[in-house]
Amino acid sequence: MKLFKLAMWRMAAAMVVILTAWAAFFYMAVMEEVNDEVDDSLEDYAETLMIRSLSGEEMPSSSNGSNNQYYLYEVTAEYANRYPHITYHDEMVYVAEKEEYEPARVLIQIFQADDGIYHELVVYTPTIEKQDLQRAMLGWIVFLYVLLFLAILSVNAWVFRRNMKPLYVLLEWLDNYRLDSHSKPLENPTRVTEFQTLNEAVLRSMERSEALYEQQKLFIGNASHEMQTPLAICRNRLEMLMEDETLTEKQLEELAKTHQTLENLTRMNKSLLMLCKIENHQFVDVRSVCLNELMAHYLDTYQEVYGYKRIRVQMDEQGSFRTDISESLAIVLVTNLLKNAFVHSVEDGEIRILFTESAFSISNEGEGALDANRIFERFYQGAKKEGSTGLGLALVKSICRVSQLEISYAFEEGRHIFSVKK
Repeated sequence: MKLFKLAMWRMAAAMVVILTAWAAFFYMAVMEEVNDEVDDSLEDYAETLMIRSLSGEEMPSSSNGSNNQYYLYEVTAEYANRYPHITYHDEMVYVAEKEEYEPARVLIQIFQADDGIYHELVVYTPTIEKQDLQRAMLGWIVFLYVLLFLAILSVNAWVFRRNMKPLYVLLEWLDNYRLDSHSKPLENPTRVTEFQTLNEAVLRSMERSEALYEQQKLFIGNASHEMQTPLAICRNRLEMLMEDETLTEKQLEELAKTHQTLENLTRMNKSLLMLCKIENHQFVDVRSVCLNELMAHYLDTYQEVYGYKRIRVQMDEQGSFRTDISESLAIVLVTNLLKNAFVHSVEDGEIRILFTESAFSISNEGEGALDANRIFERFYQGAKKEGSTGLGLALVKSICRVSQLEISYAFEEGRHIFSVKK
């Protein structure tokens, strides 16, 4: 997940909790204030009625035209002791003048007269329709909630993107940076100290990488010349020595083994040098290459080699597999897979090659599955195959990685299957 989305999700979650809690407390506070005001009015009205009752004055009408009503009656001492002397609650009260029920706030107060008789005074006063108030408040709170939510998120998104712009500029520059090409210099002015430090650290790291890259290229070039020459001289001297007619058969056999070892060492050296070049991105001649055509061309070359094991080859082209890749690397990719199919195939077997627009696969009959977790490691050979350096599939893996391709191995129905897809 991107940093921007993660920050917005966390901000949104925090705001949902905060605004929901605020809305609940706001509603409770409003209702508490409304009830408090109504209760004060009820207390004043009840006090007036109790004073008249205790003083023996004439009590007013139970309904005074303002929807206020009251009831006054005697209660027993047991009743007075059983219930609280002052209680408040909401109730739907029938208003005779309007001939309908309306919401009211009710005060029930128990008091004792001078003669020791207990009286219960029930006072009703009309109040607001709390359900209507709830609906109205809910509507406005939701409106305010959504408005604040969107406004705060928008402001945070703008602030985040504006303040984090130097980071995105740096990430884009790093994504486009290539050691093997002349990349544009970093232009990322910022007043933020942390981003300035980050820019400087990245530039220092790139400078060190470029210096190491140049040293590696120099080493690879020198090693390629310096190591190939003595190896070639040793092979030539062995070949000349093998032409000596005075050598015994055993000596010739030992010289042949030594010559073969030098050949393997030469191939291994070339493969290792190519691996280094691939990993250092020294193949920059990238263009669109059709692997069908390359496979068909080199398949003709390998037909004679396959003939030694009487291997049949079947090529099925259901589409043209084209990809952007260095042609020299594409040749290594194709030839190594063809060679691997020959090495791990059985005699009188069959190699199947399938091409589609997005993938191609090479499968051959084999004696047993290879270790899928190690098959692409350097020098891993599984069951030892003569003449194999253990670097062919490692080269294939490296080529696929630098060319944004994916290679996989499977063993199904007695066949080794290597698949390459975009």
